[in-house]
Amino acid sequence: MTTNPLRPLVDILKALAHPVRLRILALLRDGELCVCEVADVLGLAPSTVSEHLTDLRRTGVVREWKVGRWVHVALSDEAAARPVLEALWPLMADAETELARDRTQARALRCEACGPAGCPQPSTRLDANPPSNFILH
Repeated sequence: MTTNPLRPLVDILKALAHPVRLRILALLRDGELCVCEVADVLGLAPSTVSEHLTDLRRTGVVREWKVGRWVHVALSDEAAARPVLEALWPLMADAETELARDRTQARALRCEACGPAGCPQPSTRLDANPPSNFILH
Protein backbone atom coordinates (compact mmCIF):
# COMPACT_ATOMS: atom_id res chain seq x y z
CA MET A 1 0.00 0.00 0.00
CA THR A 2 1.39 3.39 -0.97
CA THR A 3 0.54 6.67 0.64
CA ASN A 4 -0.35 9.70 -1.40
CA PRO A 5 1.79 12.70 -0.36
CA LEU A 6 -0.88 15.06 -1.71
CA ARG A 7 -3.59 13.63 0.55
CA PRO A 8 -3.14 16.14 3.43
CA LEU A 9 -3.34 19.08 1.01
CA VAL A 10 -6.39 17.60 -0.71
CA ASP A 11 -8.08 17.14 2.68
CA ILE A 12 -7.37 20.76 3.69
CA LEU A 13 -8.65 22.11 0.38
CA LYS A 14 -11.81 20.00 0.68
CA ALA A 15 -12.36 21.33 4.19
CA LEU A 16 -11.98 24.90 2.95
CA ALA A 17 -14.41 24.35 0.06
CA HIS A 18 -17.55 25.36 1.94
CA PRO A 19 -18.84 28.89 2.62
CA VAL A 20 -19.75 28.16 6.25
CA ARG A 21 -16.27 26.84 7.01
CA LEU A 22 -14.69 29.89 5.36
CA ARG A 23 -16.89 32.16 7.50
CA ILE A 24 -15.85 30.23 10.61
CA LEU A 25 -12.18 30.70 9.75
CA ALA A 26 -12.72 34.42 9.17
CA LEU A 27 -14.46 34.68 12.56
CA LEU A 28 -11.59 32.89 14.28
CA ARG A 29 -9.07 35.22 12.68
CA ASP A 30 -9.89 37.74 15.43
CA GLY A 31 -9.28 35.14 18.16
CA GLU A 32 -10.95 32.26 19.90
CA LEU A 33 -14.69 31.86 20.20
CA CYS A 34 -17.05 29.56 22.02
CA VAL A 35 -18.89 27.20 19.64
CA CYS A 36 -22.18 28.73 20.80
CA GLU A 37 -20.93 32.16 19.73
CA VAL A 38 -20.01 30.83 16.28
CA ALA A 39 -23.42 29.17 15.97
CA ASP A 40 -25.22 32.37 16.95
CA VAL A 41 -23.31 34.55 14.46
CA LEU A 42 -23.87 32.09 11.63
CA GLY A 43 -27.50 31.43 12.57
CA LEU A 44 -26.91 27.68 12.60
CA ALA A 45 -27.55 24.93 15.13
CA PRO A 46 -24.55 24.16 17.36
CA SER A 47 -24.56 20.60 16.05
CA THR A 48 -24.19 21.87 12.47
CA VAL A 49 -21.35 24.17 13.49
CA SER A 50 -19.71 21.27 15.34
CA GLU A 51 -19.79 19.18 12.16
CA HIS A 52 -18.08 21.95 10.21
CA LEU A 53 -15.53 22.40 13.00
CA THR A 54 -14.82 18.66 12.97
CA ASP A 55 -13.86 18.90 9.29
CA LEU A 56 -11.58 21.87 10.00
CA ARG A 57 -10.07 20.29 13.12
CA ARG A 58 -9.40 17.00 11.31
CA THR A 59 -7.17 18.84 8.83
CA GLY A 60 -5.30 20.72 11.56
CA VAL A 61 -6.56 24.19 10.58
CA VAL A 62 -8.60 24.66 13.78
CA ARG A 63 -8.04 23.52 17.35
CA GLU A 64 -10.61 23.17 20.10
CA TRP A 65 -10.66 22.61 23.85
CA LYS A 66 -13.14 22.63 26.69
CA VAL A 67 -13.36 25.30 29.36
CA GLY A 68 -15.86 24.03 31.88
CA ARG A 69 -18.89 23.06 29.85
CA TRP A 70 -18.01 25.30 26.89
CA VAL A 71 -16.11 24.24 23.82
CA HIS A 72 -13.77 26.91 22.51
CA VAL A 73 -12.19 27.01 19.06
CA ALA A 74 -9.32 28.94 17.51
CA LEU A 75 -7.15 28.88 14.44
CA SER A 76 -4.44 26.27 14.71
CA ASP A 77 -0.93 27.35 15.55
CA GLU A 78 0.49 24.30 13.76
CA ALA A 79 3.22 25.12 11.26
CA ALA A 80 1.44 23.20 8.49
CA ALA A 81 -1.72 25.29 8.84
CA ARG A 82 -0.02 28.69 8.82
CA PRO A 83 0.78 28.94 5.06
CA VAL A 84 -2.70 27.76 4.13
CA LEU A 85 -4.35 30.36 6.35
CA GLU A 86 -2.03 33.16 5.23
CA ALA A 87 -2.80 32.32 1.58
CA LEU A 88 -6.53 32.24 2.33
CA TRP A 89 -6.99 35.77 3.71
CA PRO A 90 -6.31 37.71 0.46
CA LEU A 91 -8.55 35.30 -1.44
CA MET A 92 -11.44 36.21 0.86
CA ALA A 93 -11.09 39.98 0.32
CA ASP A 94 -14.14 40.16 -1.97
CA ALA A 95 -16.32 38.89 0.88
CA GLU A 96 -14.97 41.41 3.40
CA THR A 97 -18.29 43.23 3.84
CA GLU A 98 -20.11 40.07 4.95
CA LEU A 99 -17.16 38.85 7.01
CA ALA A 100 -16.84 42.21 8.77
CA ARG A 101 -20.54 41.96 9.76
CA ASP A 102 -19.86 38.49 11.19
CA ARG A 103 -16.88 39.76 13.19
CA THR A 104 -18.85 42.75 14.53
CA GLN A 105 -21.68 40.46 15.62
CA ALA A 106 -19.21 38.03 17.25
CA ARG A 107 -17.62 40.84 19.26
CA ALA A 108 -21.07 41.93 20.45
CA LEU A 109 -21.97 38.38 21.46
CA ARG A 110 -18.83 37.49 23.36
CA CYS A 111 -19.94 35.76 26.54
CA GLU A 112 -23.64 36.56 26.03
CA ALA A 113 -24.41 33.43 23.99
CA CYS A 114 -23.26 31.00 26.67
CA GLY A 115 -26.25 31.57 28.89
CA PRO A 116 -26.72 32.96 32.37
CA ALA A 117 -23.54 31.43 33.76
CA GLY A 118 -21.51 33.14 31.03
CA CYS A 119 -18.19 32.15 29.54
CA PRO A 120 -15.02 32.22 31.58
CA GLN A 121 -13.91 35.74 32.37
CA PRO A 122 -11.89 37.42 29.60
CA SER A 123 -8.71 37.08 31.63
CA THR A 124 -8.99 33.28 31.39
CA ARG A 125 -9.79 33.23 27.67
CA LEU A 126 -6.94 32.58 25.29
CA ASP A 127 -7.75 35.58 23.11
CA ALA A 128 -6.85 37.81 26.05
CA ASN A 129 -3.26 36.62 25.55
CA PRO A 130 -2.98 34.82 22.20
CA PRO A 131 0.18 32.87 21.41
CA SER A 132 2.85 34.91 19.61
CA ASN A 133 2.32 32.94 16.39
CA PHE A 134 -1.44 33.41 16.47
CA ILE A 135 -2.78 34.92 13.23
CA LEU A 136 -4.77 38.03 14.02
CA HIS A 137 -6.58 40.40 11.68
